[in-house]
Amino acid sequence: MTEPLLEGRSKAQYAYETIRQRIVSGHYGPGSRLVFDQLARDLKISPVPIREAVRQLEAQGWVVFERNIGAQVAAIDPGEYRHSMETLALLEGYAVGSAVGRIETATLDRAAELNRRMRASLEQFDPLGFTRLNREFHLLLCAACPNPHVRGLIDREWGRLDLMRRSTFSLVPGRASESVREHDELLLLLRTGEPAAVVEEFARRHKLTTVRALLPLTRLEDPT
Repeated sequence: MTEPLLEGRSKAQYAYETIRQRIVSGHYGPGSRLVFDQLARDLKISPVPIREAVRQLEAQGWVVFERNIGAQVAAIDPGEYRHSMETLALLEGYAVGSAVGRIETATLDRAAELNRRMRASLEQFDPLGFTRLNREFHLLLCAACPNPHVRGLIDREWGRLDLMRRSTFSLVPGRASESVREHDELLLLLRTGEPAAVVEEFARRHKLTTVRALLPLTRLEDPT
């Protein structure tokens, strides 16, 4: 794991970036205690910037304080995850549909390359790495949406998923290979100039299929 260097940064910023990176990577899982003195020894700085960094992480939702326990990495809320995924289904469906005819061939080629890398990674599966490539794939196609407000909302919802640190593909790894196949289908629709409504429906269904794959694990109701 590569962690930020202290050079050119305040100690509090260094502590914030290091602790946040460890949370994102799963090194500190949900419920892990963050002991200030221990972190200070680990990062070779005083507890004061550690405390400042953890308070910043609390304000952003990464950390919670429990009475008689102290700072802990925030738990993952399956309901919030589902809501973000459903929101992205609507937003990305519209974004990709409205981008029909606007996405350049070079962009589609780049998306196809990302999908090839996702397919190649299935042999020795790395859920977090796959998720990073998947995010890049989707944001690349959505970037051609002419509505900047929609693009901003999509970025916000992906940020929420980062905050929840959830990789769908670690919970239902079989979904990863299905997702790659659906990406191929989506790119084919875009290359062959299918109507925007067809593209939008497919992109929305692709996202909702991922939500449904999680239902047996989260006990959530089917969104449809």
